[in-house]
Amino acid sequence: MNVTLEVLTDENREQFIRENQYAFKFGAMEEFGLRDDHFEEDGEIISRKTIEESIDGGIAYRIIADGRFAGGAVIRLDGAKGDLDLLFVSPAIHSKGVGYAAWCEIEKRHPEVEVWETCTPYFEKRNIHFYVNRCGFHIVEFFNEKHRDPHDTDHDKGDDFDGMFRFEKRMK
Repeated sequence: MNVTLEVLTDENREQFIRENQYAFKFGAMEEFGLRDDHFEEDGEIISRKTIEESIDGGIAYRIIADGRFAGGAVIRLDGAKGDLDLLFVSPAIHSKGVGYAAWCEIEKRHPEVEVWETCTPYFEKRNIHFYVNRCGFHIVEFFNEKHRDPHDTDHDKGDDFDGMFRFEKRMK
């Protein structure tokens, strides 16, 4: 597949949000089935507000595979530090190398970044495999009910907070 990135435009924003929510929900449903209770709002794993804040605060890319919309990514840059806020690929084309090709393109576009960081929920085995085994990230922290993310103040994490892995990738 030929994979490219396009900067997100206003005309593609709604599709980006809907497809992002679908991809995140697909992963949770695959793991937990209908018994899942990890929703942020209205049956969504990731809320519209979370996605919109990410888009508005970063650089959003549409992932295009063979000329068709295939997913998206949002990054934030701060000098030599880069944060991967969101990365999703349409579940219809999982395991075809689209996410990896998109990630490689992000790295190429931003050679100034020395350290990339991202997070993913503990239950997203596909994501953990992708970040560690495909992209070269390392798990550096596990946020949970006993070790909270000091930067995450938006969510009510009572005793049922399940956890997030934080990853880093140091560029050579």
